[in-house]
Formats: sequence, C-alpha cells, structure tokens
Amino acid sequence: MPSVLPDGDPAPPTGELPASALDGLGSRPFGFYVHVPFCATRCGYCDFNTYTAAELGPGASPAGYADTVIQEVRLARRVLGDAAPRVETVFFGGGTPTLLPAADLVRILRAIAGEFGLAPGAEVTTEANPESVSPAYLEELRAGGFTRVSFGMQSAREHVLRVLDRRHTPGRAVQAVREAHAAGFAHVNLDLIYNTPGESDDDWRATLETALAAGPDHVSAYSLIVEDGTRLAARVRRGELPMPDEDVAADRYLIAEELLSAAGFRWYEISNWARTEAGRCRHNLLYWTSGDWWGAGPGAHGHVGGTRWWNVKHPARYAARLAAGKSPAQAREVLTPEERATERIMLELRLATGLPLDAIPPGARPACARALADGLLEVEPFKAGRAVLTLRGRLLADSVARDLVG
Repeated sequence: MPSVLPDGDPAPPTGELPASALDGLGSRPFGFYVHVPFCATRCGYCDFNTYTAAELGPGASPAGYADTVIQEVRLARRVLGDAAPRVETVFFGGGTPTLLPAADLVRILRAIAGEFGLAPGAEVTTEANPESVSPAYLEELRAGGFTRVSFGMQSAREHVLRVLDRRHTPGRAVQAVREAHAAGFAHVNLDLIYNTPGESDDDWRATLETALAAGPDHVSAYSLIVEDGTRLAARVRRGELPMPDEDVAADRYLIAEELLSAAGFRWYEISNWARTEAGRCRHNLLYWTSGDWWGAGPGAHGHVGGTRWWNVKHPARYAARLAAGKSPAQAREVLTPEERATERIMLELRLATGLPLDAIPPGARPACARALADGLLEVEPFKAGRAVLTLRGRLLADSVARDLVG
C-alpha cells in the first residue's frame, strides 16, 4: 500500500499560504511537480502513492485526470498571485505518467505555461516505463515541449527484474532510449536499482554496462530500500528473500562510481551522475537547494518559502476537493529557521558542490573538523570554505550530515 502522509497543521480550504512563504517569491527558482498516480501493475518494492485500475475504486479515472490537474494549476496561480515567477522546471512523476495519452501530458504542460509562463530554456521531464511509450508517443511529447525523459530501467538481468516485479524485458529500456533520441530528446535518464536480493556484482556491472551502451546522458542509481507495507517487505519477513546488506550496497555504489566515471559521467548528487553539466536534472537540483515548487496531484508535496504542504492521497478525494472549489491540500507545516537550516545541511551536503562552512552551526564545527581528519570531506574545497564529501564520505553521507547538524 502507498506510504502514509505525515501529520501537520490543517491546510486552509482556499490553499492560501502564509505571508512568510510569499516573501521573496520569485527570488528563488520555481518549479512544478505533477504527480500521475496510475500504474498498470504495482511493483513489489514500491510504496509510492500509486494505484492500479483495480485499486482506484469509484470517483477517479485516468480519463479525466488532466482536467482535474489543470484545476489545481489554476488554483496555484490564484494562490501565488501576481508575484508568481515563471516556471523553470516541470517534472511529471508517478506512478507512470506515460499511461496517460501524450496529449493529456502536453495539455497539463500548456496550462502551466499559460498560467505562469515558462522561463527560457525551461526543463520539462517526464518519467516513463520503457514499455509505456512508442516512437510516436515520444515524438508527440517532444513536439509538445518536453525536453527530457527518465526511463525506469532498474536492471538488465531478467531474474533481478522478476524479484522487483518489473514487467519490461531487459532490452526494452535500451530500445526506449534510442527511440527518445530519435524523437529529438537530447536529455535521457536511466533509473537503476542495485542490491536487489539475488543480484551479484556481475549482474550489477552488466546493468551499468548495458545502460551506458544505450547512450543516456544521465544515470540515477539507488540502493533498494525495503519499505514497510510492500510486497517485497512481506517476502523478506517470511524469509523468502534476504534483507539487502548495507556492506554489499556500499560495494555496488563503488562499482557504479568506477564504471560511470570511466565512461565520462560525473556525480553531482550522491545518487546521480551526468555526462555534462547540461545533462543534470535541474528540477531535482531545485529540491536539493531548497527552491520553490508547487506539487500538483494526489499526495503531491509542495514547498514555497519554508512552508511545505501535501495533498490528500486518493485520486477520488483529490478530484472531489477541486470540483467543490477547494484546495486539495490535506495539511502543511511552516518550518522554523532552525529546521530550514538543518534541511539545508542534510540536502546540500549531498551535492558535489557541497555546503558552505558558514552554514554549519558553531556547535558542530568540531564534528566538521573530525570529518575532514577522517577523510570524509575533501581537503581543497574545505580550505576554500566548503564541505564537500569524498567518495568514502558519500558512503556515510547521512551520518556525516547528522554530525554537522549539531
């Protein structure tokens, strides 16, 4: 089942944000996240807010989804008012956004552009399962203004895909990348997962080599997490599969760094590598640098100026709220200055550009010095006033960040 939303303060039915959130609006990068909660099947490891046709129930349908999201786009324009900046990045995630007709995704994008305007050179990404697109579909997206596509490849080994409950064949992701290039997409990402039960080092190397041979300019690689409530968690609990090992995950990460670096990719965030600076995902960089974004769709999270909110989860409730002229936001939280400072450390330390040392609280300076002495932070950037993780530091990033919070 999808994960549970956090607690928070009640969100106003108008969707209005506090004055503190709107202060400085436009001085920070602004993006749009559009959640499409539909999947053909549920992968065994997934706890995202997604629904198969059998799980939807009455009151929700992919057929009318684009019109519902467009209602929220218009609500966002009313809430943000005349100070609303042009949109620099748009990201369609899910779920499987490409289960909707390409024309629906383009209509939502055009609504965002019509209400806010797109900044010159705006990045527009959609996630896609390799089997959910065709050459004609990709061409329609590209003609409609999409600039980037991210395919969920996960693995090149069929037995690993079976454990993950992925339905595509290993070769389909490679073919989809080529179709995206043929449609005119210069920027294509492949999402990979490592440390799946039953995967060997050779399996992981084969996955990386196959991904690189497909010719993407961006690769994301994530260690498998066993989330409570998923089918994978139940199989681990019953002893059918072993729990993924953290030491094995570290070894797999080192393999990824070795092969990707040798192929000309450079890490810019712990789990993300790009061949060029232009190939980096600007939308995700917006998240990691505490920018502003509006999250549209059931269960979507938004953030503007230190206020974070999240929508009701079920598509039927989401549609009903908007049909009644109300915000779909379920709850929100206004972060304190201390909480924002902590989040900045936790997020920016993940980046290859690192974190300014003056963002680290005085009480954590001794921990910062220890991290440097232990080889977890790079020496030269430290001399220049920045905390940048070494390769070993990346393996221990969460622990380092906790120490630097103080």
